[in-house]
Amino acid sequence: MNSDRFLGFGLGLRVPHFEHVLKHRPSVDWFEVLSENFMVAGGKPRHYLHRIREHYPMAMHGVSMSIGGTDPLDTHYLKKLRILANDIQPEWISDHLCFTSSGSVNSHDLLPLPYNEEALRHVVERVKRVQEFLGRRILLENVSSYITYTTSEMPEWEFLAETVRAADCGILLDINNIYVSARNHGFSAPEYLQGIPASHVQQFHLAGHTDCGDYLIDTHDHLVADPVWELYVEALKLFGPVSTMIERDDNIPAFEELQDELGIARKLAMDTIPGLRDSHARAG
Repeated sequence: MNSDRFLGFGLGLRVPHFEHVLKHRPSVDWFEVLSENFMVAGGKPRHYLHRIREHYPMAMHGVSMSIGGTDPLDTHYLKKLRILANDIQPEWISDHLCFTSSGSVNSHDLLPLPYNEEALRHVVERVKRVQEFLGRRILLENVSSYITYTTSEMPEWEFLAETVRAADCGILLDINNIYVSARNHGFSAPEYLQGIPASHVQQFHLAGHTDCGDYLIDTHDHLVADPVWELYVEALKLFGPVSTMIERDDNIPAFEELQDELGIARKLAMDTIPGLRDSHARAG
């Protein structure tokens, strides 16, 4: 990977918090930035990005690569992504194991793939081309889903595991997405975790969701739910210390509230993994 060291506990960098971060230099280990928000040269977004980057490690996270799509890879998008990466030198770049467009029509959503051998070969080939273009390995994130395909031949976790092994890329494991999809489709979230190759897991996402009774929606506008925290602990037991961050994209609270919630993740990790508290303190 671009960097396989444990970064600690981070947050998504959001516009309402730019000034707070620069003024107070909060005790956050790193930030994740949404790639598409900074892919235009110059302007206020890049100004703030550069100033904050001087003080914190960063990872880049995208939503538009459409790595599973059948449209040709968007080389214009990839060029801008590469320019941004060369500019801020992120710890890594991630995007989603999904497709977002078809026939040049952008759905503006993260659409799941059929989990079969044909799709697997297709994704692996595209990941290899993207990594060669960018000159670095990428991470693939599991998405939350609300439909399944009759053409699927394997469970999602097996598809993800086989993809990253064959493409030689990493995994951004979204714990909330696993829980949401497990509830929606009736599979075992712990079984999902057990099917993931630990050597490829580079980052965790934690987020909130909306409970609609018969199904859950990954909305990123709530606190992390208790069952997701419980699943996070199970992930820590399986994978050890993995760079962890909390996503919040709507109903964004004051920075201090997110920082407090991140403290829960930090405490759970340090209570679960022997020696992490001391080693993380030395690293800091």
